[in-house]
Amino acid sequence: MQLGEFDHGGATLVFEDFGSGARPVVLLHGIGMGRSVYIDLVQRLGGRVIGIDLPGFGEAPEPRRTLTMERHADLVAAFLRSREVADAVVLGHSMGSQVAAEVAARHPDVVSALILAGPTVDSTARTIRVQFGYLLRDLIGERPTVLWRGAREYLRGGPHLIRKMRATIVHEPEKAYPRVQVPTLVLRGQRDPLAPMTWCHEIVELVPDARFEEIPDHGHGTLISDVGPAAEKIRDFVDGL
Repeated sequence: MQLGEFDHGGATLVFEDFGSGARPVVLLHGIGMGRSVYIDLVQRLGGRVIGIDLPGFGEAPEPRRTLTMERHADLVAAFLRSREVADAVVLGHSMGSQVAAEVAARHPDVVSALILAGPTVDSTARTIRVQFGYLLRDLIGERPTVLWRGAREYLRGGPHLIRKMRATIVHEPEKAYPRVQVPTLVLRGQRDPLAPMTWCHEIVELVPDARFEEIPDHGHGTLISDVGPAAEKIRDFVDGL
């Protein structure tokens, strides 16, 4: 395991590189989260997994300016090139799905496949009020592990969380999806209000080579708690590439 920082364009990410092998899974977290909430998933995936704390989240320092999803993607791509990774399976959860889509669309030279888990933000519900309402609905039914890890990471997200949420909500990932030219898995928890079925199907229609999988009896935190079913679908997808 290797832990380190990477600086590019005035922003810093923190990474943790586990295991070995081709097609490393690069894990991009959701809003207010960090790589540490996915430790169960990392242990179940096997092979090489690179967990990232995006700027201003987890252990990564706050950037001078809040990054757009596109700037996040440029930073991640520069980091992957610095590690000589040209075949990453980029796995984005929640906000991370938006960054992951931009990495695949803007920097195809570093990506071999894409996984969009609990993808946000539904094009019909692009306001902080609506998204916050969806989040509250999801938390009511979530497992204690998700609540505890999420609360801890949101507190670490710092005083600029609202600005970061705005950057997420104004982003239009549907403009990136048609430019994704790698195999893509869209993954949704059956009870996830932040990634509605209609939105997931829209994504599958927009991405040229995409398929959809659903995790029964899971919400938005399907990669954080009780991760076995999601890990199995992710492994099957990667093994089939």
